Amino acid sequence: MHRLHHPHTMHLHLLTNRFAALALSAAAFTAGAQTLGFAAQVGAQTAPAAKPVVEVVTLKLKSAVSYAQFAPVDKAVGSEHVARQPGFISREAVAGQNGEWLVIVHWRSVPDADASMASFSSSPAAQKFMSLIDSPTMVMKRYQAP
Repeated sequence: MHRLHHPHTMHLHLLTNRFAALALSAAAFTAGAQTLGFAAQVGAQTAPAAKPVVEVVTLKLKSAVSYAQFAPVDKAVGSEHVARQPGFISREAVAGQNGEWLVIVHWRSVPDADASMASFSSSPAAQKFMSLIDSPTMVMKRYQAP
């Protein structure tokens, strides 16, 4: 028996085939995104991404401390404490004039920066660092993209 196809039935088959192709494409995208470590669930609620933080610290060395004496201590606090903290991205320290010192630290988030600050004073490297600076001159500010 020979069937005659109604024009609307043909459109329905075409739409069904196109929908199936889109569903396969979406499934392939989701699988690829998951392979790369991305959450690619349609309609899924995800936590907002943490905003990176730039921490800027200025300080002055004690009058009897030279840059040459302080530089290895600063490097040690960076590598032995700061760089080992969760959320650490990078740290840069430079000497200024008249005993001034500048430290810039990039953190993944405010909670990461807070956790590092909370553990700083108990670090042996930080204790040596703090013994060489004029503590009242130490100022820390944080900056974050809006």
